[in-house]
Amino acid sequence: MGLELTQTVYAFDATTIDLCLSLFPWATFRQHKGAVKLHTLLDLRGSIPSVVEITHGRVADVTVLDALAVEAGAIYVMDRGYLDFTRLYALAQAGAFFILRGRERLQHARLYSHPVDRTTGLRSDQTIRLTGPLTRFAYPVYLRRVRFFDAEHARTLTFLSNHTGLPALSVAQLYKLRWQVELFFKWIKQHLRIKAFYGTSENAVKTQVWTAISVYVLVAIVKKRLNVMLPLYTILQILSVTLFEKTSLRQLLTEFNSETLPSPNTNQLLLFDL
Repeated sequence: MGLELTQTVYAFDATTIDLCLSLFPWATFRQHKGAVKLHTLLDLRGSIPSVVEITHGRVADVTVLDALAVEAGAIYVMDRGYLDFTRLYALAQAGAFFILRGRERLQHARLYSHPVDRTTGLRSDQTIRLTGPLTRFAYPVYLRRVRFFDAEHARTLTFLSNHTGLPALSVAQLYKLRWQVELFFKWIKQHLRIKAFYGTSENAVKTQVWTAISVYVLVAIVKKRLNVMLPLYTILQILSVTLFEKTSLRQLLTEFNSETLPSPNTNQLLLFDL
């Protein structure tokens, strides 16, 4: 991850997989649209999913936190869609830590201000308590509020955390690593063709999603154990065209010619022989 941490760091997020409501009537999402949600807890040490939950599209992302088996001492990085102080307090009571985006208009009172190096992009590192009519009871203990200026996108980000031992800059850097879960969703959808389903039942859809995730994990395990420097997608291409060959994986992944890989548009027929 580029950070020296002894704690496990997870990124928790969800993505929506659109479905045709007339073909998948059980996948209720909106009035004329169906979907399922893929809730994923990603271990950022290796971009490997630790927990995956598949639900209907109407299930709110934050409610899946209730079914999460919290690991004491771990750090959970989440987007502001999971800003529910009752659930965050339960997470803290279980001995875990969280880092997530906060809202600018959050009602709070500043108790302490800690010095920061503004040349790193940090703007403030504060200890606060919530003062809202509901939030002060939902989260009755102190919180940490870190503000960071993102020069690349010219915006100021606010982070909330219950971890007081991390440097303020590490809080911002850990949140940036949350993007790994978005890359995981993108990889699954693009490279494993999860948008086209072979069956219309709920069991068929879940089976295909789980198969795609299993393929991702297996490819990642091969890459790790064989210490292969190739991207995951390249490894997947090589395995797809050599699946039934009696050749060791190490030989396949170390002695290959990229020019022999098939074109991504393998369904397109040639009009003329070249």
